[in-house]
Amino acid sequence: MFDKRLNKVVNFLKKNSNNGLSITELVKVSKLSRHVILIALAKLEGANRVHIREVGMAKIYFLKEEVCYFSRR
Repeated sequence: MFDKRLNKVVNFLKKNSNNGLSITELVKVSKLSRHVILIALAKLEGANRVHIREVGMAKIYFLKEEVCYFSRR
């Protein structure tokens, strides 16, 4: 059940990849509780999937781009 919520947060971060989103903005657009958003962002941070930029007291979250490495033979 939490995976659906985590995917919802990831999708909103993908849609706003240029500007990033604060926790308050994520709560507004996703209609999830602040606590759920904090847990999802902590999991994404632990998995090294988000980049965080601090602006004053706010933290702006950006989803890191997936990098694919192809080996040439």
